Amino acid sequence: MPLTLLKYGLKRDYVPHREIPATPDLRRRYDVVIIGGGGHGLAAAHYLSKYHGIRNVAVLEKGYLAGGNTARNTTTIRSNYITNQSIRFYKEAVSLYEDMSHELNFNVMFSQRGQLTLAHSEATLRSFHLRAEMGKHHGTRISVVDPRQVKEICPHLNMDEGGQHEILGGLWHEDGGTARHDAVAWGYAAQAARRGVEIHQRTEVLGFDISGDKVSAIRTSRGTVSVGHVIQAAGGANQHVAKLAGIDMPIRCFPLQAMVTQPLKPFLHTLVSSANLHTYLMQSSRGEIVIGGGSDPYQLISTRSTLDIKEQLAHGAVQLFPFLHNVKLLRQWAGITDMTPDYTPIMGASPLRNYWLDCGWGTWGFKATPVAGKYLADTVANERVADILLPFSLGRFETMALINEMGATAASH
Repeated sequence: MPLTLLKYGLKRDYVPHREIPATPDLRRRYDVVIIGGGGHGLAAAHYLSKYHGIRNVAVLEKGYLAGGNTARNTTTIRSNYITNQSIRFYKEAVSLYEDMSHELNFNVMFSQRGQLTLAHSEATLRSFHLRAEMGKHHGTRISVVDPRQVKEICPHLNMDEGGQHEILGGLWHEDGGTARHDAVAWGYAAQAARRGVEIHQRTEVLGFDISGDKVSAIRTSRGTVSVGHVIQAAGGANQHVAKLAGIDMPIRCFPLQAMVTQPLKPFLHTLVSSANLHTYLMQSSRGEIVIGGGSDPYQLISTRSTLDIKEQLAHGAVQLFPFLHNVKLLRQWAGITDMTPDYTPIMGASPLRNYWLDCGWGTWGFKATPVAGKYLADTVANERVADILLPFSLGRFETMALINEMGATAASH
């Protein structure tokens, strides 16, 4: 087998197989243009082309494929939220992740290892009981565990008995897990491309031509195209892109940083998070410890990493696992979170009849990738907002029908 592989690699007439075709010229018109070549945009393209037969679709990406927040997250997947609307939504996302490798014929390395969220106070434990009951009501696997059970789930954890950060219990979410972020994006992209969807990298949206209450054309750095429908899924650039269309969005942008250590022998077999320490950890399949936390405390559109966040994350990690104190860091990075006032995304209709929104994700975008793509595709195909998306409408900010998920993140903001 090694000799056969070597011969194949040294062949002069070797033509590499391209999962994603080279960027083509822009057509004059598309039935659907998706702004944003990250996980959400590519998922919508996949579901549009496979389940609705809409294949005259263009995905426009200012940079390179899935190079924005999709490449800059920590891959956590979960459904342990607070409100009925969110639990229902993210529960379906988990179900779609469970079948994603089969759906895409591409190994996305989904690992359903569970998530343990720690309680350092009686007040936190009380809130965990509420979240557990809400989750059970919707059929998720979630329960409150005591200190003994916490230690059984994660034996290497520092319980800090009698200390400032003593662990009094936890919220154990068996459905939690991780998937390989670039595999998810490339799997969706490859499937969509096979059905004729065009992926246009290095193509920046510069403006919109609007006729009445509809977008008639999109002006890009590579030309102007007329369009039937538009899906906006531009991650940290959502506020900017919406302004180009004349839409005011209640979004503020904050950097969200994370870092990863050198590889270690496997010891952390679940996801561990502490809102009290603003830190969460997981161990990758390569042995690296991925460490993240809450978003930066100031508004900024930047992917620059900073020393103060590195120190904060390191402090939390060493508090939970003291033996990590001499472990070396390999790299640190940042994404741009588009936060809404109620820490819940905006999906569905906009003031323009053919312009559909997928934004305001904050720190929850990756875990929602398949369910957001599925139902935005359904919305566009039927020209009617899917029922599951209705609670997340832009109009909720006018009627004050807010969905408060501020406390549901793994590391509080």
